[in-house]
Amino acid sequence: MALLAQQLHRWFNSVKLSSFAAAAQITECFPKPGKRLLHGFSSRHLMSPDCLHPGLKTHRTSSLWNSSWASNSNGQENHSAHCALLPAGNQPSQETQKLPDFGSELSSEVLDGLPPWSPLQPISEEEAIQIVADPALPPASFTLRDYVDHSETLQKLVLLGVDLSKIEKHPDAASLLLRLDFEKDITPVLLFLKDVGVEDNQLGGFITKNYAIFSEDLENLKTRVAYLQSKNFTKADIAQMVRNAPFLLSFSVERLDNRLGFFQKELELSVKKTRELVVRLPRLLTGSLEPVKENMKVYRLEFGFKHNEIQHMITRIPKMLTANKRKLTETFDYVHNVMNIPHHLIVKFPQVFNTKLFKVKERHLFLAYLGRAQYDPAKPNYISLDKLVSIPDEIFCKEIARASIQDFNKFLKTL
Repeated sequence: MALLAQQLHRWFNSVKLSSFAAAAQITECFPKPGKRLLHGFSSRHLMSPDCLHPGLKTHRTSSLWNSSWASNSNGQENHSAHCALLPAGNQPSQETQKLPDFGSELSSEVLDGLPPWSPLQPISEEEAIQIVADPALPPASFTLRDYVDHSETLQKLVLLGVDLSKIEKHPDAASLLLRLDFEKDITPVLLFLKDVGVEDNQLGGFITKNYAIFSEDLENLKTRVAYLQSKNFTKADIAQMVRNAPFLLSFSVERLDNRLGFFQKELELSVKKTRELVVRLPRLLTGSLEPVKENMKVYRLEFGFKHNEIQHMITRIPKMLTANKRKLTETFDYVHNVMNIPHHLIVKFPQVFNTKLFKVKERHLFLAYLGRAQYDPAKPNYISLDKLVSIPDEIFCKEIARASIQDFNKFLKTL
């Protein structure tokens, strides 16, 4: 139909019309670009001269037009009855004639020289509303928000509580999620995570951190859970580990086994102690080992702790293995060299390494101002590191400093 419309348009441009009114009447009958033909009617039916407009007589435009009809009308009388459109209103249908074969009348050189059919050809509002086009995805975007209206998968992830603004910071996130079918690719993984122990209200946060879990084979995920069970991790242990370390199940069985073996060998812990350590801090199995190795050297070589003392501290406070080296050094230097607390007392209360240093300084200076900074258990009025760092300000002032909270706040303003 589009080719025939182009040929007709080019033919009209190659001849002189007898009148502008006649040309306007003829062209009104041809479908515009984007408008479909009525069901049951072919392009040949729509092109007969009587079909150009119901009840409108055909105007002669040139000798070529007339001669073409004359040469073709005799052999096409039987076919002409099928070339008419349905009559408009109560007007009777008229006898029809066949249009000439424009391809035989005009040479290819002439057709090639004619202007092409314009895609900007105006169409009516009625014709425009018949054009159906699916909404296209944005060709390029820096945010997943532009794709949410077009993707059922993204819409359902948002309802789960997934933070797309965090996911879109990863270059591969959009290409992965937009390729996934929610029912086929995502639902089975969600059901698996729920079976492992991730609660409904935790799924959004989990996926926000590890959206790449949808690229993992489901059987591999089940194999990794089975491996942990074979190492005597309970269902509650595995659930806690997966919730606190969303990337855990993205690591192969070989890597998980190597990590468990490293901590057991490096720290010389029993199997039970190793299991308890990684349950409390499962990111030991997923994070880099460099901070762990570095901190072990710091405790042993720079701070001067013995191996059994290090074992005791890290099993009490596992975060000491991954803590910032600078923070550890500053805390140890102040507690050991300024407050004069010996190694064995620090080992008894390793929580001091997990406390903000400014809090330790403020309380120590206030006690020193009051003359109560006494940390030797062999002397009266002994104050343990545990009480110094773990209790609220009100209780610290009342039970340890034996002063009012107002006096403590006034002292802090002088620092």
